[in-house]
Amino acid sequence: MTRAAVITTTYNRPDALAAVLDGLFAQDCGGFEVLIADDGSTDDTRQLIATYKQRAPFPLHHIWQEDLGFRPGAARNRALAATRAEYIIFIDGDCVPPPDFVRRHLALAERGRFLGGNRVLLSETFTRRALAERLPLHAWSIGHWLCAWIKRDINRLLPLLRLPDGDFRRRHPRQWQGIKSCNLAAWRDDLAKVNGFDEAYSGWGLEDSDLVIRLINAGVLHKSARFATPLFHLWHRENDRSRLPENQRRLDALLASTRTVAERGLDQYS
Repeated sequence: MTRAAVITTTYNRPDALAAVLDGLFAQDCGGFEVLIADDGSTDDTRQLIATYKQRAPFPLHHIWQEDLGFRPGAARNRALAATRAEYIIFIDGDCVPPPDFVRRHLALAERGRFLGGNRVLLSETFTRRALAERLPLHAWSIGHWLCAWIKRDINRLLPLLRLPDGDFRRRHPRQWQGIKSCNLAAWRDDLAKVNGFDEAYSGWGLEDSDLVIRLINAGVLHKSARFATPLFHLWHRENDRSRLPENQRRLDALLASTRTVAERGLDQYS
């Protein structure tokens, strides 16, 4: 099996991170490690990770950086620099994986391709209850999720459908729209080729689109992981979007070019 790393971001939300780690602990395959890309959390998160590390069924690493504002790209780059795994799966610290998540990502892995998966969004009320009661969301059956959908605790059921590999997954090789770094996988050497995430982006927004576009410019094409690798995305308050117009201008400039390499990226940590 391909040796893989799951990189999950986090920032001062240990209850959500615990739910994510519970899902990773329950994976139905081995052969992977987990790196927590911490964007400056306080000691509550550090203590939680230390507790989980004592019983982790895989290598579990905490990669922390100073809290200097919203910098998930930098956190991911630091974690990426800290692993030698061949294959990298990115998720967020509020996205709970079902037990087949890693196995299905690895089954779809293909040289020259990156994978973009999808997610099910949980409502605010349901998220609060799930975290307060430590509901084992990762282990829920389709029946549980059907009831949740009927009660409008989740936004949709369709992503939970599982389909095998097939040509339909390669139908949009240059698609970048809608692909999020909360459910994204790529070969490490492809990520290194484009210098990882571009830390020139400031604040929330579009650094994941930037990465995907540069991968495509470098000849690494999109393969859909939809209907194979869903995540359960816990509700959170909307991030500050004040820097989005500046980030959009940066992305528009990239789209008008053939650039592949991040201005400020992975090579800072090599």
